[in-house]
Formats: sequence, structure tokens, C-alpha cells
Amino acid sequence: MRPLLSLVILVCVGSVLHAAGTRQIKAGAFAQDITPTQLPSPINGGFRGAFTTTVTDPMHARSLALHDGQRAMILCVVDTCMIPREICEAAKAIAARATGVPAAHLLISATHSHSCATMAAAFQSAPDPAYIAALPDRIAQSMIKAHANLEPAEIAWGKDRDPTQVFNRRWLLKDGESYENPFGITTDRALMNPGVNNKKVAGPSGPTDPEVSLLAARAKADGRPIGVLANYSLHYVGSVPAISADYFGAFASELGRRLGAGDVRYTGKPAFVGIMSNGTSGNINNINFGAETPAPRKPPGEQVKVVASSVADAAMRAWAKLAWTSDAPLASAERDIVLGVRKATLEELQRAQDLIANTPKDKDGQFSDRKVIYAREAVLLQAYPDRVPVKLQAHRIGSLTVAAIPCEVFVEIGLDLKASKPLTEHFTISLANGYNGYLPTGKHHELGGYETWRARSSYLEVEAADKITRAVKELVAQVAGKSRI
Repeated sequence: MRPLLSLVILVCVGSVLHAAGTRQIKAGAFAQDITPTQLPSPINGGFRGAFTTTVTDPMHARSLALHDGQRAMILCVVDTCMIPREICEAAKAIAARATGVPAAHLLISATHSHSCATMAAAFQSAPDPAYIAALPDRIAQSMIKAHANLEPAEIAWGKDRDPTQVFNRRWLLKDGESYENPFGITTDRALMNPGVNNKKVAGPSGPTDPEVSLLAARAKADGRPIGVLANYSLHYVGSVPAISADYFGAFASELGRRLGAGDVRYTGKPAFVGIMSNGTSGNINNINFGAETPAPRKPPGEQVKVVASSVADAAMRAWAKLAWTSDAPLASAERDIVLGVRKATLEELQRAQDLIANTPKDKDGQFSDRKVIYAREAVLLQAYPDRVPVKLQAHRIGSLTVAAIPCEVFVEIGLDLKASKPLTEHFTISLANGYNGYLPTGKHHELGGYETWRARSSYLEVEAADKITRAVKELVAQVAGKSRI
């Protein structure tokens, strides 16, 4: 397998070797509506499965296509909590056949909105099979139509900061304090979402990443904004009890408004597409647990607007500083690495089965007790193979590199990748090309806490973060032309 892998990477990276000045960038974008047509629809993101009959704002698959004259890539972000690898692979196969862009040059990621239709089973939520069956083609259409919209363009990349909307949600317990996790263990030292003024905790267990990164494209002929792919390390906002694209969708609309994308001069031209991708937000949310008092309760959806506006402010500051070019090399590379799956021991599995058998379900057929919910997860994980493939990608656009990891990546990993970037700019897209659960660092595994608890939402081996980080750095270096191929 290794020689074949090396050949694939060589082919993907070849665009770096184009003679300077010979590229003419083209760009195109498209937002495909993927809202369920049949309601009620299941929504995941919590311990219990939920359903809704209401759509507050539609779900989309938003794509930005780029072509440098020889090589192309398409970056697609889907409004959903998480997206299984099987759906991504099927959508890529359809798009690759239609566009001629190799599947390794296609990126599909989830926003991680907790108010979108379920695509991947999680805890007690399962997707609608009919909706899942239609998804690959609907997602592929976003990429196909973005590719069909390719036109001569200028592109740019840059960043600004918004530290006001990101907070580390894992807090360290004070010495002498403890709590019991769902496995009956009281040695965890990290507590997720401890609440404001919790006397048991000392402070956050790690940093945040306040950067708002942009990859932007505008039409060369008239300067019309074509699309912007943004990246921010914020888990989600929430508070909308219906299908909603969360702040990711609100940001896309707000940015288009501020850029004047609806100007009458652009009538009849392809619509602007704003896209917000999820950065490395596995341990980051929008709640300030260090505040003196809890934030006042807002009407449903109001905080979504607040965050979208604030992040759009940073995006516009970044836009004002962009240096546009029509000459930028594109390159893509991907690799599957195989990682171990954490499973229950035979003794733990027997206890889990006994607990499930002896606990009655609620009227809706679900469990309420976290211990039983995690016991169910232990049983379901037994069906997983002992080792699973994890797809990693790196893409280059000029002097920007973009990594893609199919996990809820902890912020420390994203900061490490940014610090070690081989070119001028870098950002990482989480929940990309599949879903392999949380990705805590080894240190955070030692601290314990929700994100480390064994379940289908957190099952990779303890060493996974180190192995993934090492492989991603190699891929990024390869597309940047900074290592031997």
C-alpha cells in the first residue's frame, strides 16, 4: 500500500511545480438546499433523540470550487451535526464523475449544528433512512453546480480575531473536589460546562483560538463576491428548538449582506455563497463560565444572531486587509490512517448488558439515566471493528494550507498545526470527510471528562491525537512543497 500512497500524493501535489505566472484562477460557488422534505425530522446533538416539525431556516450544502488551470478542488460544508464517512464517499463519487475532479480533491465537512436533521446516529438519535438515501446526490449537486459556475477570479486569504465568542468549556476541579461519571468513576479532573460560579472548579483546562480565517473569491470581470469560506473554532451556539443552520447559516447570510452580494448590478449572475466551517472546537463553546453572573436568557435564536454578527465583524476586518491574486497554486493530498477503537472489557460489557436489561425505558422508548445511556453505547461499540480507517486531508491554495480531520478536534491540536504551518497561513476544518468522534489530546484523556468518555462520540485510541497530528503535518508539508515526495 505504501508505494501507491506515495504515487497518489505525488500526483496531487504536482500543481505546486507549475511555472510562476502561468495560472489563471477560476472560482465558483453554490448553496444547495438539503432541508428534509418530510417532517417530523429527527435532530441529534443530545443524549436523547428529538424530533421537530418546524424549520426556522433551511439547511444547505455550501460549496466553493477552485481551478488553477491544471488542478481543481471543491470545498463543501454541510449544515448538520456530523456526517458519516459513507455519505461523504458516496457524494464525492457522484461529484467526481460529473466534474472530473478527483475525489481526493473534494472536501465535505459538517458544521456541527445541533439543530439540523440527523445524518449520523448518536446516543439515542437515529437518522431517517429515506432522508439519508437522498443525501449523497443532494450534497453532490452543491459541488457539481459550484464547479459549473467556475469563472475567471481573484482569490485571497487572511484572518482577524474575535475572542468575545469563544470559551473553553472544560474546567479543572479544585483539589479535594470530585464528581461521579457515568461509569461510576470519581477520578475525572475536568468537568464540561460547569456552570457560572461553580465553587468546585478552579478555571478552564486550556486555551481558545479566537482567529477568524477567510478564503475568499471574487469575479475578475466585475469584482462581484463569489464566495467566502470562513473558519472559526466555536462548537455551535444552539437555542433554536427547530431545524436551523445555527450561527453558521446566519453568518453566511450576514456576510453576503455586508459585502453587497445582492446588488442589482449582479442580477442574473451566480449568487454569492458564504460558508462557515468549524475549526478545532472540540473543547470550545459560546458560554462564559468565568462571568460573575449568568448571562440573561435570550429569546430562541437571538444568541445565534449575536454571534453571527460579531464574527462577521471580524470577517469584514479580514476582508479589508486581503491581497487579491489570480495566480495561486492548488494542491491536495489525502491519507487514511488506521487507529484502534476503545471498547469495554468482557466484564464491563456484561455489567452494561445487565444494566440495560434491568432498566425500564421511558414512555418514548428512550433512557434517561446517563449510566444506562453509556451502557448502551458500550454494547453498540462492540459491533465496531477493532481498528478503523480515519481519512485525513491537506489542501493548498497559494500560501494558505487547509487541513481536514474527521473528528471534533481539541483546540490545542489546531493551535499546534497553526504554529507549525509551512506557509504563511493555515486553518483546520474539523468533522470533515466522516465522523470519528472527539479527538482529545493525551493530556485531556488523563483529565477525563465528557469528551473522553467511551461512546460512539468518543472511541478512538488514547494515542489518536498524536498520530493524527503527525500525519496531518506530513500532508500539509507535502502540499506546501516543503518535504521530499
